Amino acid sequence: MRLAKDLLAIPMLLALLGALAPITASAGGPPGPVEINGQKVLTLVNREPPGVRCNNNIQVAAELSNIYKIPVVVIPQGLAGPGAKAPAVYYGNDLIAEDGGAHNGMVSYTMVGDVLEIEDAKKHQQKGRLFEVKQEHDSLKTAIKTVK
Repeated sequence: MRLAKDLLAIPMLLALLGALAPITASAGGPPGPVEINGQKVLTLVNREPPGVRCNNNIQVAAELSNIYKIPVVVIPQGLAGPGAKAPAVYYGNDLIAEDGGAHNGMVSYTMVGDVLEIEDAKKHQQKGRLFEVKQEHDSLKTAIKTVK
């Protein structure tokens, strides 16, 4: 009888310890707002100073902002809370990519754009100018990546 009571106490103790454990940013959702005026937020958690993969995610967010009316929040890893991983990308409460996990922290335009299409995110009436200078911008990106 005593053994049965002790065995019942173990799951209760584990549940209590789990509730007291600190919640990481990825486990508890994104740092910062998940919605602004009813629109889901695209949240980027960046390394300090930003690394190459973080810069890629910022570029993707800029390209998406040229088509979609989405709020974008960029948060440095040091302000994202204990245990936050960077780079990481969230859309609303949903984790899209995280360092060491999903897509190893990197997103692509197509990956996030598909999510926005499925979510039926609002679009601008006309595309932003970033796509008008795409060729020059791609040349600049290539030059930056080749600098040793």
